[in-house]
Amino acid sequence: MPLVTSTEMFKKAYDGGYAIGAFNVNNMEIVQGITEAAKDLEAPLILQVSKGARAYANHTYLTKLVEAAVIETGLPICLHLDHGDSFETCKSCIDGGFTSVMIDASSKPFAENIEITKKVVEYAHDHGVVVEAELGTLAGIEDDVKVSAEDSSYTRPEEVEEFVSKTGCDSLAIAIGTSHGAYKFKPGTKPQLRFDVLEEVSKRLPGFPIVLHGSSSVPQEFVEKINKFGGNMPGAIGVPEDQLRKAASMSVCKINIDSDLRLAMTASIREYFAEHPDHFDPRQYLKPARAAIKDMVAHKIVDVLGCDHKAF
Repeated sequence: MPLVTSTEMFKKAYDGGYAIGAFNVNNMEIVQGITEAAKDLEAPLILQVSKGARAYANHTYLTKLVEAAVIETGLPICLHLDHGDSFETCKSCIDGGFTSVMIDASSKPFAENIEITKKVVEYAHDHGVVVEAELGTLAGIEDDVKVSAEDSSYTRPEEVEEFVSKTGCDSLAIAIGTSHGAYKFKPGTKPQLRFDVLEEVSKRLPGFPIVLHGSSSVPQEFVEKINKFGGNMPGAIGVPEDQLRKAASMSVCKINIDSDLRLAMTASIREYFAEHPDHFDPRQYLKPARAAIKDMVAHKIVDVLGCDHKAF
């Protein structure tokens, strides 16, 4: 089975009231952990690569790792560019074998966002590739995406119909209260997604797939483990998983998960070195780290996304 686009995945997810997990990948162990969990649970997958991941691991290495995952698992897997910041970046990924790209011009004025997105859509569609766009801006930090809480903004539902019709994008990332990275909300507050915004967007775009970025839950157990074994990570609050599951039962067809994977992997490696300070073989500490990724992804697929046994 070759790499696929997200079109059929999203149609099934929308109709079935679940979401597809879009997991960020940076190296072989992360790819293996994610895809092993998905294979066991027969879940469709979106493996996404950020600009930072391409700079770190190289475009060719990452695409070949994902192609290997398709061969090993037989799953429908979409290879997606996360937060493409320019037409040139999107074009490079389209030309380089990606089946889906995101153009993130959400920081630009509305008209300019439309202009940039439309340009990417036209090129992508000519090459059989689908496009995710974004309206509204999420707070937090993820690779090159840095937005302060003061500069974040919810998506304006009254803009979505014009934006989608003028750009021709295939899915839309909206801002309803999620955040990039292990972002700290104000002390004593519990993050609350704006389901009123999501419901209004869904009414204006019936049947259209919606995307949530910044949807890691930041399990405190991993923060505590990192700190226990020499870290100094402040307490962080992510998005409650019950709220993500509710969003997945509505029009949200793609939920992005990155920070939780990093936390699981880092906590495992720190624990391993605390218990085996003299070991130096990367295979010894990356094997349990890969297992930690697999466990995390399995939990997300079953308990948050609801996409287990939906691959075929």
